Amino acid sequence: MNSSRTINQNDDKIFTKDFFLIFGALLFSALVMYALMSTVTEHATAMGTSATIAGLVSGIYIFGGLCSRIYSANALERRNWKKLAVIFLSIHFLACIFYFFANNVTLLLIVRFIHGLGFGASANAIVTIASAILPKKRFGEAFGYFMLGTTIAVGLGPYISGFFYDNWGAVGSFGLATAFSFIALVCILILDVAKYETRHNLEIESNIANEFMEDDVSIEEKGKFRSIIDKILEVPAIPVSLFTALTSLGYVSILSFYRLYAVEVDLVSAFSLFFLVYSIVLVASRPIAGKIQDNYGDRIICFIGIIAQAIGLFLVAWMPSTITVLICAVCAALGFGTLNSACTAIVTRDTTVNRRPYAISTFYIFCDGTMGFGPALLGSFVTASSGYAPVYFISSFITLLALPIAFFALKK
Repeated sequence: MNSSRTINQNDDKIFTKDFFLIFGALLFSALVMYALMSTVTEHATAMGTSATIAGLVSGIYIFGGLCSRIYSANALERRNWKKLAVIFLSIHFLACIFYFFANNVTLLLIVRFIHGLGFGASANAIVTIASAILPKKRFGEAFGYFMLGTTIAVGLGPYISGFFYDNWGAVGSFGLATAFSFIALVCILILDVAKYETRHNLEIESNIANEFMEDDVSIEEKGKFRSIIDKILEVPAIPVSLFTALTSLGYVSILSFYRLYAVEVDLVSAFSLFFLVYSIVLVASRPIAGKIQDNYGDRIICFIGIIAQAIGLFLVAWMPSTITVLICAVCAALGFGTLNSACTAIVTRDTTVNRRPYAISTFYIFCDGTMGFGPALLGSFVTASSGYAPVYFISSFITLLALPIAFFALKK
């Protein structure tokens, strides 16, 4: 009773202690992902592997996350939120330690996959817990602030990790990731999830009861009608997830190969500023983008993001220079950076409470799928004669393929 009364009194507050704890869990777990995704590719090539295998080393982390996300949606529906988050964040943390002992590409691939398993399910749990913590009356605004954790991680993770890698090598980069993963685990351990889980469960039971009363079908009978796919995916969330996944492929081309491309075109100093500019633009534009989305609908913000990213990738491949690198950073922030937050909000907002874990899982399964297989696919276009430029030309074209899907997937 006391916990329910406390929650009701704070229904309209966004910046509570619990908000900052779940925000910290998101921020630091995401920092691990984006910090290692760029430097681990360079580390793999330093071991003497090809660009394709280096891309696989980068992307297999996401494939591991994809596998655990499929499992976690059903587990989260059974309401094991904190237990699930703690178990998989512990795997996430321990995997960071294993990097120090991965002295060949085979071991590195195994560690990356295990690390991804820890990331995927824990990320689903974090977003699901946040959806219960954030105030319902200001959900869109609150979700935008919450997703700034990913926004900051996407921008600063590669920048900080690159600095550590340049000064202390792979050991420095792995040490940084270990520290980040430990902080994320501590945030979840401190957070009192039970009070939100109780309220969330009561809301689900109320919704289900009303649904069955309307359909005049018993709970037992209705449960039998659920197909296998319903236990993995939320079908209405697929179109939005699909076009966001195509834009994520464009972003992962930068994330995985930018350090190698920078050396090739002699723009190391320019690319070192890429993620700093990306972060500044994204943090500055996110509140504005949220208001545009609320006032004018989803289409305008998504169309602008897709077109901007396609232009940025094309320019950096066609005319690599300091100016085009910085333009690409701005365009990537308006592209995948904005779309990731906006489209996560769309699938969460447009899904019933009991299906929300599946919607979140569906969204990230699609995005993780392209980010997982993308580096290996794009790396196959790298040859001694062409270099890394084709990666960005192809990524630009793939990004544009998202435009017609977004047109039909989104409401006016």
